[in-house]
Amino acid sequence: MYLSTQKRKWLLAAAFAMAAGSMTTCAAAHDAADPRARAHQWPQANLQAQASTVISQDMVRITLASELTGTSQTAVAQDLGKVLDSVMQDAKKAPKVKASSGNYRVWPVTGKDGKISTWHGRGEIYLESTDFAAASQLAGQLGDRMPVVNLAFSVSPALRAKQEKALLDSAVQAFRERAQALATALGFSGYRIREISLGGSGEGYRPAPRMMAMAADKTNMPLEGGTETVTVSVQGSIFLRSPKK
Repeated sequence: MYLSTQKRKWLLAAAFAMAAGSMTTCAAAHDAADPRARAHQWPQANLQAQASTVISQDMVRITLASELTGTSQTAVAQDLGKVLDSVMQDAKKAPKVKASSGNYRVWPVTGKDGKISTWHGRGEIYLESTDFAAASQLAGQLGDRMPVVNLAFSVSPALRAKQEKALLDSAVQAFRERAQALATALGFSGYRIREISLGGSGEGYRPAPRMMAMAADKTNMPLEGGTETVTVSVQGSIFLRSPKK
């Protein structure tokens, strides 16, 4: 049977429409059977929870410094190097204290005429330890050659890791409770976690009067650090599950 061009176009259009309808029905059936597909249709929410604790700073960092002045750059550098080498060798003999090199600089000082009149040098050595008594004693022994110019207290990496591990369960539980509370308040039956990430931070305090007194006296004395707040935070996004019926 002969079909006109217009009728063939109508038949093709009808066939395409039936095929598209069949594909839509299959996709809908697939989405209904796959919970993950339905989850992407649920509303999303971002939230954060955290757990914190205050701990004592258990590490001290003492900065020793030496400054020299001379008319020759070479002489200043050599003399400063001798002092640093001597102090470093003695500092390494203390088993409970870690000694490391700090800032080092030699620079010219110009006179009123703009010409170099002298050379100035400064070198530093850091003493780090969780044994405050040992660090204080060593700093006192080295103070005649390199006096104390700064103190800094902090939480050691080992103690911080231990505290963060202990806080992790509390932070996760707080996130779960907050997510469920949000879902309930909005009338949803529950939630499903979409993505999650962890974070940590610390904020410390240092007793400045104590540090200034030690730096001025240049003698070994009891050291006492401040406190620091260690925080573990949980951030993420959730799917809000079907509303309650």
